[in-house]
Amino acid sequence: MSDPSQLDPRARRLLKTLIEHYIVDGQPVGSRTLARASGLELSPATIRNVMADLEDLGLIASPHTSAGRVPTPSGYRLFVDTMLTAQRNGLKPPPLRVDQPQRVIASAAGLLSSLSRFVGVVVAPRRSLVFHHVEFLRLSEQRILLILVAPDGDVQNRVLFTDVDYSESELTEAANYLNANFSGMAMEDVRHRLDIDIEHLRSEIASLMQTAVQASSETLDQAQEELVISGERNLLEITDFASDMEQLRRAFGLFEQKTQLLRLLDMAMQARGVRIFIGGENQSQPLALEDISVVSAPYSVDGQVVGTLGVIGPTRMPYNHVVHIVDITSRLVGDALSQHARSD
Repeated sequence: MSDPSQLDPRARRLLKTLIEHYIVDGQPVGSRTLARASGLELSPATIRNVMADLEDLGLIASPHTSAGRVPTPSGYRLFVDTMLTAQRNGLKPPPLRVDQPQRVIASAAGLLSSLSRFVGVVVAPRRSLVFHHVEFLRLSEQRILLILVAPDGDVQNRVLFTDVDYSESELTEAANYLNANFSGMAMEDVRHRLDIDIEHLRSEIASLMQTAVQASSETLDQAQEELVISGERNLLEITDFASDMEQLRRAFGLFEQKTQLLRLLDMAMQARGVRIFIGGENQSQPLALEDISVVSAPYSVDGQVVGTLGVIGPTRMPYNHVVHIVDITSRLVGDALSQHARSD
């Protein structure tokens, strides 16, 4: 047999039993253990033959130091795609606070981590490059604090260095003009309109507003793709990582660099539900680290997908449990953010 998906029921039962047993205790699984745990009336010789077939298919492997077998990334993939049933176990996470979107995101990352005992990650919703309100605060000569309030209530600050020492009245005049004429408009449209209006404005005020609009665009753009990570230290408690410092170092590098992780989670935004990435199964994927898996799902605000979240842990994770955690948390985040959006 060359196609793993065409396994006969007996081989599938043994593979499922082997993976579930390995997930629980992390030890290579031998034929005697499989004979007891599978519930199949098979001789040890028959089980060894099936194990050899599974190994030939690349679904399990034999560590050099043990006669037992462990799952490979291909084995995990077949397991999660065809044998997995989400376990609910009476899980009822607490509702998320909706007073601030940032708190919803941070709480969700912590919830994913605490429920799974692994690492929780959430990509915050992409913000449109739109401002609701601006203010200028004079800090000193030629130094101004730009206070930028987004439509969702998020506040960003930026220090502007100017060639002119603006008075308080000039700062108020510039802020009032921007708020009255451009609030709620996309920054590209604001820049275009400002270029047209500039001949009707005093040159000093026009220069300040152009500087402020440019700084606002940069500030809002930098706030894009915010990745919140919680529970990294949980990896220190996992035997798979604690016994392999190089693997642990690479895992923490993934959290620090974030680019690779963001690329992977961006892929998850296209999914219609929970998606599982298994490290090492495909080197062309963003996640190419051995022994690390990501269970992810998109979340929506009023029916529109705006971000993703997930759990990062070892390939030897209880997928049936983690899938349910990720699924229910994505729904909680979507409900909380939708409620906040409707209350504005």
